[in-house]
Parts: sequence; C-alpha cells; structure tokens
Amino acid sequence: MGDFDQSVGLLLMGLFLNTYLYGLVTYQFIVYYNTKFHDPLWIRAVVASLFVLDTVHSGVAVYSGWETCVQNYNNPASLLYVGWTIPFTAAATAAAALITQAFLGHRVFILTKSKPLVSIIGVLAILGFFFGVYCGVYSGQLNDVRLFDPLRKFVTCWLVFQTSADVIITFVLTTVLSRSRTGFRKTDSIINRLIRGAIQTGLFASIFALADLFSFLLDKDSYLYAFFAYPLGRIYTNTLMDTLNARITLKNMTSTMDVDSESNTNAFRLQNQSQTLASGHTMHSIHVQKEVVSDAPEDRSVDAKYSGTDEVYAHPTKMA
Repeated sequence: MGDFDQSVGLLLMGLFLNTYLYGLVTYQFIVYYNTKFHDPLWIRAVVASLFVLDTVHSGVAVYSGWETCVQNYNNPASLLYVGWTIPFTAAATAAAALITQAFLGHRVFILTKSKPLVSIIGVLAILGFFFGVYCGVYSGQLNDVRLFDPLRKFVTCWLVFQTSADVIITFVLTTVLSRSRTGFRKTDSIINRLIRGAIQTGLFASIFALADLFSFLLDKDSYLYAFFAYPLGRIYTNTLMDTLNARITLKNMTSTMDVDSESNTNAFRLQNQSQTLASGHTMHSIHVQKEVVSDAPEDRSVDAKYSGTDEVYAHPTKMA
C-alpha cells in the first residue's frame, strides 16, 4: 500500500464519485426542464437553487483535487491543513439536505395533516443544517486535522439530526402509502412505485451520512470521511429530482391500458354453453366479455401530486 492511499487516494475516490453523481443529477435537471410538469414557482425555485448549489460545490470539489495533487504536489505537510474546501463542503451538504428535507416534509404534511409530526421533522432538519454550517466554520477556524477532537461532538450532532429527519420522512411516507393500497393491480403498482421512491429517499442519504459519521469518529488517521462527505449533497439532490421526475413513469403507468391487469374486478365473463338438438349434436359456446377501463387522469392531476394539491396527496388511490 502506498504512502498516500489512505489520504489522497480516498479523497480522489470521493471526488470521482461526486463528479459521477453530479453528471447523473445534471441529467435529472435536463429531464425536468424539458418536461412540462406545470409546477408552481416555489418548486421550480427549489430545483434551480439545488442546481446552482450542486454546480458550485462540484466545482469546489474539483478544485480541491487540483489543490491537493497539483499545487501541493510533493508537499505532504499540506494534508494536515484544512483550507476552505472542506468547510464549504460541510455547509453546502447541510444546505442541500435542508432543502430536500423541507420539500419532503411538505409532502408529509399534505399526506398526514399532522402539524406535530412535521414540526419534529422541521426541527431536526434545521438543527442538522445549523450544526452542519457550524462544523464547516469551526473546522476552518481550527485549520488542522490534528486539532479535530473538539469538532467530533458537533459533527455527531449534525449527522445524527440530519439522518433522523431522513428516517422519519421515509418511515412516514412508506407507512401512509402502504395503507393506501386498494387491491387493484394497476393502482397498487403505482403506489408501490411511490413507496420505492420514498425508501430510496432516505436509504442512500442515511447510509452515506452514517458512514461519514463513523469514519470521522473511528478512522482518525485517514480521509475516509471525505469519500462519503463530498458525494452526500449530490445524493440528496438526486433523490429529490428522482421524486419529481418519477411522474413521467407514473403518467406512463396510468395511460397504459392492460385489459387483463384488472380482470378480477373490472371485467367479467358470461359463458353459456348449450347443446342443441340439431343434426350432429354440435356443441356451441357463447363467450361474452366486458372490459371496463377507466380513463387515465389528466396530466395536471398527476402533476398536482407533487405541487401540493391536497386531494391527490391525501387520496393517492385517485390516480388509478
């Protein structure tokens, strides 16, 4: 193993992963702006702010690699100092998490109408943002990784609050949507798609946040925490954009008519077999089949699920 595998090597791997995820997020932004969702201004403002934040942060991450590998080439002592890129990463990640959790918290409120529950999510998200920014500023003031011991308790608060908000949001969305199943195959397939999106929303962000926390606390002699810290903001953005762009798939699912998919409830077959006394005693079977297929909802109603329409939020089964 080389001398810098646990420092520069892990840092570069985190930067490479962040750049890859930024490419995926950029594609999500392009898909969003090329699709007419008729979203209100505040949702478009959220998307635009995340795009700007991700672009700036990814640029800072690339500069961090340049600073480490080019400007400080053959200067190992520079690895002991923080600079300004790591503090900026902490603040940018906390901001991306707050924006995403605020958006998903709004969805939780529309689904549950529970102000106490949404208040808990809001408090956790704000505390996570506060401690994230504070950790960034404090690490910049320390400016030496050997002096990070006082910082660890604040990093713990930051990532624990942030992860707690993610877990609560995921649990509530999954529970509410699971209770909305109707037994209709098409409707349930749409709800299952929403449940999968809800689980993905908190799963990957929680995994990376906890990995960042434990690596920072337990592996003090490496840059393993940077491998998880740099891409974390992109994961939050990707989950929010996937939530918005999933409406394309939902529209396709509701507009596709499969006459056999609801055969147990939307169709019936009347079969009458009769035997005639005609010559040859020919057997005749009469099959009468009726198919009832409901019209797919208008694009506006599907869009409204993500733009805050109470009826669609509260009654997801109406999409069927």
